[in-house]
Amino acid sequence: MYTRILVTTDGSALSKKAVSSAIELAALSGAELVALKVVPRYPMSYFEGSIALAPQEVGRIEKQWADDGQAVVDAVKAAAAKKGVTARAVTARSDLVAEAIIAAAKKHKCDLVVMASHGRKGIKRILLGSETQHVLTHSHVPVLVLR
Repeated sequence: MYTRILVTTDGSALSKKAVSSAIELAALSGAELVALKVVPRYPMSYFEGSIALAPQEVGRIEKQWADDGQAVVDAVKAAAAKKGVTARAVTARSDLVAEAIIAAAKKHKCDLVVMASHGRKGIKRILLGSETQHVLTHSHVPVLVLR
């Protein structure tokens, strides 16, 4: 059925449910799992006149985010190994989360993307956006959305 499944995670409780389902699906289909965490490029200030961060502070924050992201995908890889699923732990640096997910699916030749959705509606969806919706509408491979 599937040979390589990309599962996206941010380490939240909701994404952990998607990871668990992706691991089970990979085990059932004999697929390899690619665990992806998209890490922001650098801290940005959205307020005019706010204090800019020193370059050393930016570097420290970027390293912390990268280390935290790697820990999240390493945990997915370990959980997959316990179920007998071969997995790769991948992080991507991008401020465009949905685009990074689509690019990773293409790069790693995945034939399914598994991700969680918060299911926001109304004004929250407009204000917070929907990375899941973007992936759904722009991905060239099937996307399984879990809540």
